[in-house]
Amino acid sequence: MVVNDMDEHPFAPFIRILGKGPRLSRSLTRQEAADAATMVLARKVEPQQLGAFLCLLRVRTETPAEIAGFAQAIQKSLSLPVQKPTIELDWPSYAGKSRRLPLFILAALLLAENGISILMHGAEPHTQGRLYTEAALSALGIAPASSVNEAITQIKTRNFAYLPLKTLNPLLEEIMGLKTLLGLRSPLHSVLRNLNPLQAKASLMSVFHPNYRALHCEAGQLMGQGNLACFKGDGGEAERRVEKPCLVEGLRDGQAFREEWPALLDAAPMAETDLDPGQLARIWQGEICDPYGEAVIAATAAVALHLVGRSSSIGDADALAKRMWQDRKATALLAKSQRPAIY
Repeated sequence: MVVNDMDEHPFAPFIRILGKGPRLSRSLTRQEAADAATMVLARKVEPQQLGAFLCLLRVRTETPAEIAGFAQAIQKSLSLPVQKPTIELDWPSYAGKSRRLPLFILAALLLAENGISILMHGAEPHTQGRLYTEAALSALGIAPASSVNEAITQIKTRNFAYLPLKTLNPLLEEIMGLKTLLGLRSPLHSVLRNLNPLQAKASLMSVFHPNYRALHCEAGQLMGQGNLACFKGDGGEAERRVEKPCLVEGLRDGQAFREEWPALLDAAPMAETDLDPGQLARIWQGEICDPYGEAVIAATAAVALHLVGRSSSIGDADALAKRMWQDRKATALLAKSQRPAIY
């Protein structure tokens, strides 16, 4: 957009609100955040403005109102079918894993096998040295959905779909990729956790920093999200660390809750130096025994089971998830034993 030297660009006021010095600057209101996001999504913002805007938001730290405003503006911009299935669980996955395999993926697939419909969504790699969800799913033979309609079809047939951010909105993927240019994490990392693009009944999300739990819960309340669970997961993904107690904050029927899940093991093994996604397939098929990994899978699934109302207590959820995994493993081992020998 070319403007006259004397004309102020219509996006300039949003930058001024955030950056007009320590005494006069402030956070955006929810409506201002929605209006700013709408302009960004319509590509009515100059590159210099977008860079300044993102950096100012990052320095100030996003507020619940800003996250809610941005997320709802993105929701309105999506081209979604009128008829959508009821999805039980929204599972954002944007962090990637650097020290351990993304075992949370197997937890999600375990839940899907047991009748819980899940939409997982995430971005392409944007941080070096991390294994991202799409690559891990590929090792399991699961391709990403190429459209929202295909994701819906996959959920109807197998209770699980992975929808890349670039398929939802290519511009959002571009903005996520600006990290290498700006040197800062985009505020979209926070916003997308609350996006819930297909309006699932519940959202399971994780954070890098504990103080962000409350931020996502408050944003969820502003957006009218009824059921949400947020915890500090391994590597920033929604994956429970079984060697430590896990504080989960969230919403249940719109009401805030806090609950502490117990540690299940005394210690964790050393961090992995080679994140081979093929290892996930071998665990899933029962070809290798990984007590720590299997404990993580069941423990992560337990948090989701409790969130969607499949258990009456934390203890019941842990026990149910463990049984699900044991049944899954027994089935995989039986199938393996019945394969014809190859000579």
